[in-house]
Amino acid sequence: MKILLCSHFFHPDFGGIETVSRVLASQFTAAGHEVIVATQTAQDDGTSFPFTVVRKPGPLHLLRLTTWCDVCLHNNISLRAAWPLLMVRRPWVVAHHMWLARTDDSIGWQDRLKQFAARHARNLAASRALAATLGAPASIVGNPYDDATFRTDAAATRDGDLIFVGRLLADKGVDLLFEALVRLREADSTPRLCVVGSGPAEAELRALAARLGLDAQVEFAGRLAGVDLAARLNRHRIIVVPSRARESFGLVAIEGLACGCVPVVARQGGLPEAIGPCGVSFAPGDAADLARCLAALLAPGADLRPLLAGAPAHLAQHTAQAVAAGYLRVIEEARNA
Repeated sequence: MKILLCSHFFHPDFGGIETVSRVLASQFTAAGHEVIVATQTAQDDGTSFPFTVVRKPGPLHLLRLTTWCDVCLHNNISLRAAWPLLMVRRPWVVAHHMWLARTDDSIGWQDRLKQFAARHARNLAASRALAATLGAPASIVGNPYDDATFRTDAAATRDGDLIFVGRLLADKGVDLLFEALVRLREADSTPRLCVVGSGPAEAELRALAARLGLDAQVEFAGRLAGVDLAARLNRHRIIVVPSRARESFGLVAIEGLACGCVPVVARQGGLPEAIGPCGVSFAPGDAADLARCLAALLAPGADLRPLLAGAPAHLAQHTAQAVAAGYLRVIEEARNA
């Protein structure tokens, strides 16, 4: 089968959608399908893939690619990449990883147009929370993680307390985590926090940590990926995802869990689904509740093993092979409809 995978962002851009697209394209290829990834990411760092990557295709090229394929898969709906389907009839599958709304949850005309277009596609959603907002039927297939890279290292020394991984943006809630650390300090608990990532809020967060007197507890480790990130995760006990904004899934929580960290996440969007029975959730935006959850997990004698006991079964649903198989079932259904 010839699969055209349209992914607005792709390697070497760094983020969840880029990871999902790369993992899916690799798995589809390994299953014997011919895959072309069409992306608007222009830069190419020379990385070799077992599939073809077409960067910034022009209108004519995109039309030829759509004519070539048996199925067109959008990793997030893209109206820019969908227009050839008005001229060339091909089965259209859309995998939704983002809310069809603005950052303030308002619905713009572009979002309404995407919602309308999605009714004419076969849809997948990364979580039930996301599927409920689409206005069209959707199969639920969670996001895949790189299970060859993110795994528990029995030889690692787990001497770190808390770790955050993500872009340093205001809505990722790192400031909320700092506030929780202040509350824990008032209760004579001073866990160390490793902040992994970079972004526009980094300078402000460094200044905030200094102002709150957290310099001795907080390490800014910069951006890490792949085996370097997996190694750092294996040194920590708890991964915190304190997002103020709704996350449609929460791939970083899965990666942390795969490396033996207990996830603590905001109780909103797809984050509770991402961690399943293997972590703890707190009221979104509530630093006091976050501090309470962390205090319980960091208490002397606290046993994290019951939370991690269900990790193998939960992670099995999110391996690259399992998720790709779920996608291929939906793709085959669309092709045979």
